[in-house]
Amino acid sequence: MSEWWTYRLSSFLLFSPRTYYRLFELYNRDLWPAHLLAVALGLAVAALWRPHVWCGRAVAAILAACWLTVAWAYLYQRYDTINWAAKYFALAFVLEALLLIASGVVRNRLILRGLNDAFGRLGLAIFIFALGVQPLIGPLAGRNWVQAELFGLAPDPTVVATLGVLTAGNRPHWNLQVIPLVWCAISGATLWTMQSPDALVMPLAALAALSLAIAKGFWRSDQIRKLDKGATDRP
Repeated sequence: MSEWWTYRLSSFLLFSPRTYYRLFELYNRDLWPAHLLAVALGLAVAALWRPHVWCGRAVAAILAACWLTVAWAYLYQRYDTINWAAKYFALAFVLEALLLIASGVVRNRLILRGLNDAFGRLGLAIFIFALGVQPLIGPLAGRNWVQAELFGLAPDPTVVATLGVLTAGNRPHWNLQVIPLVWCAISGATLWTMQSPDALVMPLAALAALSLAIAKGFWRSDQIRKLDKGATDRP
């Protein structure tokens, strides 16, 4: 038996890159024309990018539906055929969907900042990247167009889009950040092991979202301190 230090990431890869991307090809063919609905939902989220109570609830509901779709249709029904851990990933995606429903729909804690706010604009930029740019990276890198990964159907763009929404949220939303950030690490490690040209996309998205969440936390704390100071300074 080989010593543990001789193992590399590739030692734990259960499939070849060809098998991995072929799975997306078959998945896209099976689900067509659901892609049109996924694009429509993405555009609906962008149109709802407003600091209104009902907009936040609607966005949270759409994201939850997308996470549930990815959990069942891709991770559990398809990815599980080549990766034994996929069923656990599916459970994590279901948990994230439930958290979005509980926090964003039921408790109404996910209120988006508008485009007049820096976090709102940066969050929308991340979301648009996931919706319109990320699906093009694979095909532009040489993969078949039918293997493209779309928001609402594939895990990676759905996760990045969610991070964009959370970036534009009225608070850091750490409870909603954990699973997306962990997935970014898992996906990045998988793609890196397969020597994919887009291996750094997910880790960089996670780093950007995490940095902005930390900055937002400091900004909120500073605003609260200023309000408290103003209240105590009043005669």
